[in-house]
Amino acid sequence: MLMQSARPLGELENPSEFIPRHIGVSEEDERHMLSVIGEASRRALIDSIVPRSIARGTAMQLPPATTEAAALGELKAIAQRNQVFKSFIGQGYYGTHTPGVILRNILENPAWYTAYTPYQAEISQGRMEALVNFQTMVCDLTGMPIANASMLDEATAAAEAMTLARRSVKSRSNTIVVAGDCHPQTIEVLQTRAKPLGIELVLANSHEQWVKAIAGDYFAVLAQYPSTSGRIDDLRLDVETVHAKQAAFIVAADLLALTLLVPPGEFNADIVCGSTQRFGMPMGAGGPHAAFLACRDEYKRSLPGRLVGVSVDVHGNPAYRLALQTREQHIRREKATSNICTAQVLPAVVASMYAVYHGPQGLKRIAQRVASYTVILAKGLEQLGHKPRAAAYFDTVSLHTGEATDALIAKGHALRANLRKDWVEYIYISLDETTTRDDIKLLWTIFAKPGQQLPDFAQFEKGVEPAIPQALRRTSGFLAHPVFNSHHSETGMLRYIRGLSDKDLALDRSMIPLGSCTMKLNATSEMIPITWPEFAHVHPFAPRDQLQGYAELDEQLRAWLCQATGYAGISLQPNAGSQGEYAGLLAIQAWHASRGQAHRNVCLIPSSAHGTNPASAQMAGMKVVVTACDDMGNVDLDDLRLKCEQYSEHLACIMITYPSTHGVFETQVKELCALVHEHGGRVYVDGANMNALVGVAAPGEFGGDVSHLNLHKTFCIPHGGGGPGVGPVCVVEDLVPFLPGHKSGGLPEHAVGAVSAAPLGNAAVLPISWMYVRMMGAEGLQHATETAILSANYISTRLREHYPTLYASKNGHVAHECILDLRPLKDSCGVMAEDVAKRLADYGFHAPTLSFPVPNTLMVEPTESETLEEIDRFIAAMVAIREEIRKVERGEWPQDDNPLKNAPHTAATLLKGEWKHAYPREVGAAVLDERRHAKYWPPVGRVDNVYGDRNLFCSCVPMSAYE
Repeated sequence: MLMQSARPLGELENPSEFIPRHIGVSEEDERHMLSVIGEASRRALIDSIVPRSIARGTAMQLPPATTEAAALGELKAIAQRNQVFKSFIGQGYYGTHTPGVILRNILENPAWYTAYTPYQAEISQGRMEALVNFQTMVCDLTGMPIANASMLDEATAAAEAMTLARRSVKSRSNTIVVAGDCHPQTIEVLQTRAKPLGIELVLANSHEQWVKAIAGDYFAVLAQYPSTSGRIDDLRLDVETVHAKQAAFIVAADLLALTLLVPPGEFNADIVCGSTQRFGMPMGAGGPHAAFLACRDEYKRSLPGRLVGVSVDVHGNPAYRLALQTREQHIRREKATSNICTAQVLPAVVASMYAVYHGPQGLKRIAQRVASYTVILAKGLEQLGHKPRAAAYFDTVSLHTGEATDALIAKGHALRANLRKDWVEYIYISLDETTTRDDIKLLWTIFAKPGQQLPDFAQFEKGVEPAIPQALRRTSGFLAHPVFNSHHSETGMLRYIRGLSDKDLALDRSMIPLGSCTMKLNATSEMIPITWPEFAHVHPFAPRDQLQGYAELDEQLRAWLCQATGYAGISLQPNAGSQGEYAGLLAIQAWHASRGQAHRNVCLIPSSAHGTNPASAQMAGMKVVVTACDDMGNVDLDDLRLKCEQYSEHLACIMITYPSTHGVFETQVKELCALVHEHGGRVYVDGANMNALVGVAAPGEFGGDVSHLNLHKTFCIPHGGGGPGVGPVCVVEDLVPFLPGHKSGGLPEHAVGAVSAAPLGNAAVLPISWMYVRMMGAEGLQHATETAILSANYISTRLREHYPTLYASKNGHVAHECILDLRPLKDSCGVMAEDVAKRLADYGFHAPTLSFPVPNTLMVEPTESETLEEIDRFIAAMVAIREEIRKVERGEWPQDDNPLKNAPHTAATLLKGEWKHAYPREVGAAVLDERRHAKYWPPVGRVDNVYGDRNLFCSCVPMSAYE
């Protein structure tokens, strides 16, 4: 018997066990990769790539790495500092029941949460069908002809509605009228957005002020329906008044209420926005939740965000695709309608599936139950001496409680219930899907005086009528499409969800080598806490003492991210990278204004920049001036020097991406920062490529003043099919007072205000990044960065003889991504980068980033999480495709009939009928090695983009189209 020698206990306890689970490359793999690149060690490789002038001198001060179990234990203790009271606060956030089949098979399923934005239509048909369901649901419930595929939250959707109206109506006024009975957070975000655009926001806090305001001059008005206090107003005559002014009427609506109320489209509203949170997404302290934006048909080509449309594939079959707005920032730049890049796709899918599962009758039943419970609550309160102020309401009653207000709120807290206090002496009570009879009795108990008998619930039960006026009751149908009337059993729903996910390529199937988008592992242990009740079921505007866990999470994560970036302060409020950009630019503006230099409004942006940069600058009211790049993709310092001198008096900032958008560490970045500072400007460093910096360099140390981070890139929040994201904004010491925030949090004098609806933005997904940093520690995070750089250089080296890397440093190295130059293939054989992208789907891969930042190229980013086996499989696919291209170049296959031009190939086209192509069927199938990887079959052929834009159709396809 072989005896094992005793080992020290320290060897058996490995707190760093998660690091090799996150990083896919082993020590042996690393040695092989370094030998291919021609470097002696990982340290030597990094020293040859990262300029020594910006290299970190000291390590990040972070807690040491710990195990998955230990990190979960720590986070559970933090979560338990939150108190989950029964919420009656409302204000746009409600309790909801996420159906188990949706919770397990979508929200907690990597097939859905690890998918990327559906830019490659053919491998995204499942999630796009779900998004078309979302758009159809919104159109049907609002009565509007067109809706987009989700917005970031209700408040920012209202802000986008404001700017959509401004560019769409005939009125030339710069004024918008906003009802004071809108949700407070919506008003705050509108105020933030309006100011830099020169829009005057008139707040009407009473009926008299409203009547006076809409008799004036404006380009739009916005009203809540039902109002934040619960009141249901008849807006029909107001709409006529507004239209007579050639202005737009915007309605912020509650979708559940619209199952019972006349929809805004039926009284000629122009734009409708709101949140789908109560359709199955937990409150999560504010997010993520999918908002919606619907509008009249003539506004559709100015509609911000993403729109999923229906087209046809090359075989004539219906197929989904992103329409019109697809990455429009990269085309229109500062003229883009919006800077939105990340949406809220995963929550939108949950909301759409909630509607599919319940169907129109189920949704109406839920709404009727809520409305009926609210009437019963109101009748009981009236018996207790508290008559509701409004006669018409859906789920919220408003009470004038005078001097008793604070005592009633405190009594509620003592009974673990949260009521909403407003205007000092008013209380609002909102009910929702989760309300029970016991909850009604609890509310009556709060309002009953000592010794007062509680009402009898049974006396109100029979024949209860919702408190909705007959004239405002909905009579039109909705959700008539078969998809909303076919999957009401759990078996049927499960198979529908599975069928859609089978159509898609997500990270659970294969590597997604997207440059700039950093599709890394979203570890299961990181994902587990997001559905813990302590994180999921708390209201964003609950009293602070009930949110101590979130406060601790916020404080720790901000401190850790400061260590990673070298900055002094961070706000986690921006709920997308684009919103982080915007908040950072507002902070710079506010700083200049505080010094008496509000005239500084010029933003310098290199020609290679991400498209959201100029769009964000425009939204912040800045003038964009483009600076040149040299032949290597670096910022042209000579041109920058000229621009700084030319605009010195008005220079506000420069926006750069580092490493550059071209995937290279620019050696003169410190000189660039010093030059801009010399002329009084600030330096904004886009954090999109932070996965090449963590642990090796810090923008806050080498000259950056502001950065945003993409937690859905560098810090492991999954992309979710295009969202949710989180885009914290990070600043140096003197800009900390200008970070965004809510009034409810006690804003410093110069703070820029709210940039998202909730104080912590997409708070519920912050535990993911906390877990990642806690399990990796400083050494693990740096190891991850260095491995990402190693993997990119390995791919660049291996593919160099097949596809040259477009930009590299003098020694031939790249940063964490490489741009493969396919431009010569157009002349040699007619093959375009798009053809290679589509052919990769046949080989079971999502394409790299297509034609950005250089047209007809592919930008590849492997990330640190991919194994050498998977990287080699990708390389083998790219080499095989290059051999196919050479056959076209040699004339063995025609330029118009080859595996690339016909890609992707569906199983149906390969198995059915006569084969008439110049290459064999098995070549079309593109199976490299069946033993090692399951074959993925694209569900549709190449989608016709032009047809889709010319025949724009953005709701569920009639079933006859599939016959």
